[in-house]
Amino acid sequence: MAFSAAPRSEDEPEEERIPTISEQMAEQLGGVRGLVESSIPVCAFVVLNLVWDLYPAIFGAVGTAVGIAIYRLIRKQPVRHAVNGLAGIALGAYLAARSGEARDFYLPGILLTFAQAAALIISVTVRKPLIGFVWAIIAAGGKHDWRHHPALFRTFQWLTLAWAASLIVRAGIQAALWVAEQPDLLGIARIVISWPTYVGMLALTVWAVRRTLKHSPMPATEADRV
Repeated sequence: MAFSAAPRSEDEPEEERIPTISEQMAEQLGGVRGLVESSIPVCAFVVLNLVWDLYPAIFGAVGTAVGIAIYRLIRKQPVRHAVNGLAGIALGAYLAARSGEARDFYLPGILLTFAQAAALIISVTVRKPLIGFVWAIIAAGGKHDWRHHPALFRTFQWLTLAWAASLIVRAGIQAALWVAEQPDLLGIARIVISWPTYVGMLALTVWAVRRTLKHSPMPATEADRV
């Protein structure tokens, strides 16, 4: 004879669901806001170096990064991504201060961008497109239903390659200006090329995902398996 589970008492608290690792990552990253905040210190360096000098630009960039981290601490918000951004800014500031050349502030970012492009390409070859995971973390609360949706999986494969190509172009232009010892143009390029490219790729990603889901909707009963 089958027995049904006893009904839960109204006074009995429901079992709290433990969030997945991806959902915790989504919370820690802070979504799009975290991406915007990470770019502010770089913009501060570019502007101050253009209108003033190297060392005020270094102090401005580091001070802005520290200010963002402190603000998040005061607001009791996640600071992990702010600390990571501060580490990158500090490294660039150290290289620029040591060499006395403003162009070296951008060197870690250039190398990191090339590394990101390589990681994206590798992820496609092993059939784990990183843009799918980034989309899940930033836009889907850490859920990865897309891995079990063939049309959406293919979309994230070609989107990942498109993002890799955009990163290679961005880093390639900046690397050429770094080699040519054009720090002012390098700073301008960092702003003029990077953000429009990022916004354009983000718009392409949103359009492609929505278009895919419109023609091949996600099954309503499909649960996240992470």
